[in-house]
Amino acid sequence: MSLRNAVLAVLLEGEASGYDLAKSFDASVANFWMATPQQLYRELEKMAADGLIRGRVVQQDRRPNKRLFSLTEAGRRALHEFTAAPPHPGAIRDELMVQVQAVDAGDVEAVKNALRERMSWAEAKIARFERLRARLLNGRTEEEHLTQADRIGPYLTLLRGLAFERENVRWIRQAVAILDHRTNIPAE
Repeated sequence: MSLRNAVLAVLLEGEASGYDLAKSFDASVANFWMATPQQLYRELEKMAADGLIRGRVVQQDRRPNKRLFSLTEAGRRALHEFTAAPPHPGAIRDELMVQVQAVDAGDVEAVKNALRERMSWAEAKIARFERLRARLLNGRTEEEHLTQADRIGPYLTLLRGLAFERENVRWIRQAVAILDHRTNIPAE
């Protein structure tokens, strides 16, 4: 998947500035697609040049002018084509997993500390995702939201992000407990 498709998907929510898109990526899309603000701005320029989005300048009095981007019909068609094609299998590249794989030859305490740090990070993401979930539901039940909302894709990806981070926390607790147990076994 390209950053282009992720940007197109976020722009389904409506017109947004590059800054707004960066915040949106950080708040919601980051659970499955990471991008730096610099990558976003570069991609926005390419997408505008390719006719997938259009930009308009908004004059501001006390701040620099901002450019707002929206989908064009060509962008909607590109997104439709993307969703119609079978996805490529995902791949995980996680340095912490390599450290865990090599823990028997390494510094067990450092790996346990790295696991605990990752758990804190996952718990913070869960809290952020729960706040986003409450905002999306906006006082409705989940069933009401799923039947009444204009778009359910953001909610479905949010549910996946929550499940992923909750599983990370569960696995990390298990891994740390196993490592604690092994370091407390007396040598023969």
